[in-house]
Amino acid sequence: MTPNTVVITLENFQQVIVEGSKSTLVLVDFWAEQVPESIELRDKLVAKVSPFPEHMVMATVDCQTEQQIAQQFGIQGLPTAVLVKDGQPIDGLTGPQTDESIQEFLDKHLPKPQDTLLVQAKCELDEGNVNAAFTFITQAYQLDNERADIKLVLADVYLQSGKITEAEEILSSILMVDQDGEYQALMAKLELASQAADSPEIKALEIQLKSDENNVELQHQLAAQYSQVNRNEEALTLLFRLMQKDRSDNTSKELLLDILKALPDGDTLATKFRRKLYTLMY
Repeated sequence: MTPNTVVITLENFQQVIVEGSKSTLVLVDFWAEQVPESIELRDKLVAKVSPFPEHMVMATVDCQTEQQIAQQFGIQGLPTAVLVKDGQPIDGLTGPQTDESIQEFLDKHLPKPQDTLLVQAKCELDEGNVNAAFTFITQAYQLDNERADIKLVLADVYLQSGKITEAEEILSSILMVDQDGEYQALMAKLELASQAADSPEIKALEIQLKSDENNVELQHQLAAQYSQVNRNEEALTLLFRLMQKDRSDNTSKELLLDILKALPDGDTLATKFRRKLYTLMY
């Protein structure tokens, strides 16, 4: 048995099934030793429900010892499982079940993997852990790239990571029906981020570099400025070109590696430039 599995008796029936189902779904499984199919269903349900303690409690009823409870539910045959919410049955399974039918039943009531990833991403964002949030939300987006709530969190992560172009692309795909207050707030953040990404310091360095394009120090300063406003691809491109010209340029290499270290795990930009750097060095 698992932490969210409870053996039901007359003593805990009210607490677990009636009161408990007001806050968490309770799946009540009825079984008996003389019905092997009921034991098989019970064990499969326990295994599948155990990873979701916050969403569902697994309650098992031995019909041999708890006949009164089985009668109260009107159980006429085994195997049978009944899903209870707010003290009332809302769904159930009867008869032998395949793995597919069990999963189909549970999928209607348990959170999908992308739901869990979305919650984790939001929690990490609330804690200011943008890199961790990026990992979770990109996985959620890979599982479902149509959901507006996932897109909005991904856009927020992109903005906080300085990926302005990517954020703009995601926000442009949000349907009008989903353009709520959160969407409007992100659009405002996008505008501010776009303005900040083209600061006077950057403009001045770009102008100087046009008249002195071989000035390595100016390029280092510009790369650093790009990095500060999260224009990381431009910074990495600039530094990598310097390394191509001079493989002994350790300053450019160190700056490039510092930027790569700051990027979140799984970032495609980091992967791209690590491969380029590996090819250049070896």
